[in-house]
Amino acid sequence: MNKLACLSGRFGRPGIVFIGVAALWWLITRYGAFLGAETRRDQILLLILLSLGLLFVCYLPVMKKYVQELTYRRRARKEQRLPDDEERLAQTPPRYVTVQDIRHTLRRQYGRFWGRKIRILLITGTASEVELLTPGLTEQFWQEEQGTLLLWGGDPSQPENADWLAALRRLRYRPADGIVWVTSGLSETLSAPLTEDALDRVSRAVSSCCERLGWRLPLYVWSLQESPDERGRITQPVGCLLPAECSSDKLKAQLQAMLPGLVAQGIQQICCAPRYYFLLSLAERFRRNIDAVVEPLSVLLRPYRQLLLAGIVFSPATVGGERSVRHRWRMDNRWEALPETVQQLPVRLQPSRTGHNWRRSLAVMAAILMMAQGTGMVVSFLANRSLVAEVQEQIRPAQNQQLSPAERLQALLNLQKSLARLQYREEHGAPWYLRAGMNQNADLLVVVMPLYAQNAHLLLRDAAAAHLEQQLRTFIRLPPDSPQRGKMAKAAYDQLRLYLMLAQPQHMEPAWFSRTLMREWPQRDGVSAVFWQANGPTLLAYYASGIITHPQWKLTADEELVSQSRTLLLRHLGTQNSDAMLYQKMLARVAHQFADMRLTDMTGDTDVSRLFFTDEVVPGMFTRQAWEEAVLPSIDTVINERREEMDWVLTDGRQKAPSPVSPEALRQRLTTRYFADFGNAWLNFLNSLHLRKAQMLSDVTEQLTLMADVRQSPLVALMNTLAVQGRTGQPREAVTDSLVKSARNLLSQEKQPVAVPESRLHGPLATTFGPVLALMDNQNNSADMLNLQTYLTRVTQVRLRLQQIAGSSDPQAMMQMLAQTVLQGKSVDLTDTRDYGSLTAAGLGQEWYGFGQTVFVRPMEQAWQQVLTPAAESLNARWRTAVVDGWNNAFSGRYPFKNVSSDASLPLLAKYLNTDTGRIARFLQNNLSGVLHREGSRWVPDTINTRGLTFNPAFLKAINTLSEIADVAFTTGNAGLHFELRPGTAAGVMQTTLITDNQKLIYVNQMPVWKRFTWPADTEAPGASLSWVSTQAGTRQYADLPGSWGLIRLLEMARRKAAPGVASGWSLSWQAQDGRMLNYTLRTEAGEGPLVLLKLRNFVLPETVFELSGTSAFTGNDEDAGDTVEETD
Repeated sequence: MNKLACLSGRFGRPGIVFIGVAALWWLITRYGAFLGAETRRDQILLLILLSLGLLFVCYLPVMKKYVQELTYRRRARKEQRLPDDEERLAQTPPRYVTVQDIRHTLRRQYGRFWGRKIRILLITGTASEVELLTPGLTEQFWQEEQGTLLLWGGDPSQPENADWLAALRRLRYRPADGIVWVTSGLSETLSAPLTEDALDRVSRAVSSCCERLGWRLPLYVWSLQESPDERGRITQPVGCLLPAECSSDKLKAQLQAMLPGLVAQGIQQICCAPRYYFLLSLAERFRRNIDAVVEPLSVLLRPYRQLLLAGIVFSPATVGGERSVRHRWRMDNRWEALPETVQQLPVRLQPSRTGHNWRRSLAVMAAILMMAQGTGMVVSFLANRSLVAEVQEQIRPAQNQQLSPAERLQALLNLQKSLARLQYREEHGAPWYLRAGMNQNADLLVVVMPLYAQNAHLLLRDAAAAHLEQQLRTFIRLPPDSPQRGKMAKAAYDQLRLYLMLAQPQHMEPAWFSRTLMREWPQRDGVSAVFWQANGPTLLAYYASGIITHPQWKLTADEELVSQSRTLLLRHLGTQNSDAMLYQKMLARVAHQFADMRLTDMTGDTDVSRLFFTDEVVPGMFTRQAWEEAVLPSIDTVINERREEMDWVLTDGRQKAPSPVSPEALRQRLTTRYFADFGNAWLNFLNSLHLRKAQMLSDVTEQLTLMADVRQSPLVALMNTLAVQGRTGQPREAVTDSLVKSARNLLSQEKQPVAVPESRLHGPLATTFGPVLALMDNQNNSADMLNLQTYLTRVTQVRLRLQQIAGSSDPQAMMQMLAQTVLQGKSVDLTDTRDYGSLTAAGLGQEWYGFGQTVFVRPMEQAWQQVLTPAAESLNARWRTAVVDGWNNAFSGRYPFKNVSSDASLPLLAKYLNTDTGRIARFLQNNLSGVLHREGSRWVPDTINTRGLTFNPAFLKAINTLSEIADVAFTTGNAGLHFELRPGTAAGVMQTTLITDNQKLIYVNQMPVWKRFTWPADTEAPGASLSWVSTQAGTRQYADLPGSWGLIRLLEMARRKAAPGVASGWSLSWQAQDGRMLNYTLRTEAGEGPLVLLKLRNFVLPETVFELSGTSAFTGNDEDAGDTVEETD
């Protein structure tokens, strides 16, 4: 019995509780402060709580047993195993109560760890057979002797006792070490031989028992054999243990191996008494018919049965085994055949849990965790050792004054990176491979930081201070009247600020410090420019961040130098250098406080998407709300901060620095900048508006209806928003005056004079928003003033006209009639409104160009385009019918339009080209006078009336070409022109003769003179010819071209170029068949003379006036409309 059991027996649970309470009180009074129990009252409360917990733990088994007894009694009454009115009847103890008795008995006998000191065997078989082996076990359920506990496992042929097996599962972690199946079926005389059905029942019963217990247990077969009364015989273990995966052959071999021992021991026993022949009879049976034992057992060895058959024991029935003491049995040598511990069995036959073995898994996990912890400690040790060694290697070169500045700075940079890494790990945690109880991050940081500071002071702080002091002294030494002082004032201010940041760490700004110091110190002595520019900002920024948290690093400043610098800077420092910085600082404060303003936000509940769209937005900081709620206070805040900034930089705090410019002037400059950006933001947004494209006339009508509806118009809502936003920043006095004036106007009986629009808008945005807000001035109805209400009224008129057209019986015809009216140069409501919108847009000025075009011009252009598009199709068809078809019938396939022998009729061509009465001119004047007008000899489109239409460029080029020809060759109505020719000399040519319409020019190398020609001349044989006489041959003809166009054909064959020194002159050269040149000079009276008719070569008259697929109007500025005479070789 162990000490704890003795203590419990002497003093009981109250003694244990008393000792525990005393121990708790000692611990609380000694270590209570660590738990927060510092006062006596807190200590007593803590003692009471812990004592209650101790009482609960000590008396938990008693309460558990009491609850179990009540539960069993209630269940017994429900099952009518106990009469309700009789308490004295004997009851069968509940299974869990029996198991509790077993546990208490074994604990008293073997101590608290009794489970490791005994062997538990579960005996199964028929009750009669089990009684032959262990008398009384089936009634007592358990018996114990010499460290072996036998438990009754039930009859395999009967239903299993589930309650008993469930209770046994709580007996110990492993409820049993094995199952012993007692059977006489292997005997020749005690019972009938075992059949396969009987063995199946036994197998299922054993498997079910194992499942109930939660363990797969080894199975031992105990075979009872017939034997006479052998009282007094020395018993011995008779049996064998089987290997894992035993087969029938192995079992047979095991049994045969027992024969020598059985025979030897049997002879010894029979010599003592002839009746002790059990061993010899068993050996005889094995020798005679061993298969009678092997075959039944081989059924249990089949793999699919999953039984752990571990051994077989042979013995006669127990004689004289009864004991007078309950739960005791007489243990003899026969039980030594079974192993003392399960470890003596093969691994595969040892007990194992069914299902998942959590205990083994936990053990494996614990082993893995221990290995991981060990590995982690080793890795952590190596990593921390490497880190310490690395830092040591970085410190040495930084402290070595024998090295160059560049090498020391590189070492300081490496050390700085290590420190930054250590600080990051200190804040966010070290990596996993540095932990595991070996983390030296904090200790290393404490040791290395002073070493870094020692080297950084020398290499960074002192060097930077020396450079800044030198620059400041240079600034101080400048002559008082030197213009350099004004130029260097801002740089000197930054240098003084940098210097004071080193001396006053509370004002340090690391980002600004490193950036500005690098600008002031771009080159360092002894260090390459590449290295310093690449690594200097990092070194300085880290040191600047460190000096904030370590004020003891501060520099001892030269007070005299600081005082002199402040005095000079206060005289020369101008505010213009800091305005931009202050303005950006102010904007950064309010940039994210207000949402961006979109088009839908400006138009309220109106359906603006049907009319206008844009992807741009107005930043939220450029709204009236932002100005009143955030920007105005932010300007005051920035001004105060600037005053404070100048105080600490330019003064020592004891006297106020005289500000070069008053805060009011600075406020005015910041306000002016803000409203300039305010206006630009709104201009950019409004100029980015686009008109939603309408595909049909009904879409245009809907857009105009929506635009002109005062209650639902997005345009009116947008203009109202602009009226509110445009008065941002307007003084409250002006608003009050405006309200007072409005009240006076209402109360006054006399007519008030018209107010000037500028008088209504007094504020910083008057210049920007003034033109737009002037449009909303409905009080001024003079003819010279434009306003939004008049425009919307005109839009309503256009909408009504379009609705009238759409509702007519023939909308197409009415639209064509309306368009034709405009094309003919007559004015209608649509064009008047379009012109009014264009005038309104132009009145807004160039800054509002995009907005004016989208709002006032493009809606009318879009409506005009819907009207003009059908008219353009009709006009194209009329052009083809009236001009093109007749032109093609008359001239296609004739010279000069084609290179053929038949000539075009000159009188008929004159009917088309006549400037006043020609068919083309009459068509243009009658049908296109409103969109096309003549300037000189060129037809130019009207850029206003043609908006929405696109002239065919080929059409314009063609009519301008024909107009140019008509002005030269058809000036009198019929074809006719005059020109002069002068022959020229050529090598090897003695005479040339040129004849055109019987007009001759003969040249025999005398002094050349001009000869006048008329084309076409009145003759019966029109035509042209050219011949020559060379020095080596007689007269030869170059060409003989009959017909009215003979001269033009001859000119086409010549090489033409402008004649130098001759006004309106052209050099003509024909290369004769013998290679000689026949030269003449042409002088015209108008234009290009007869050469202009060459433009008719391959000329085709376009079939369309307008391009229906285009969207942009032709401006009439096409420089290629008229051709120039081509220079040919």
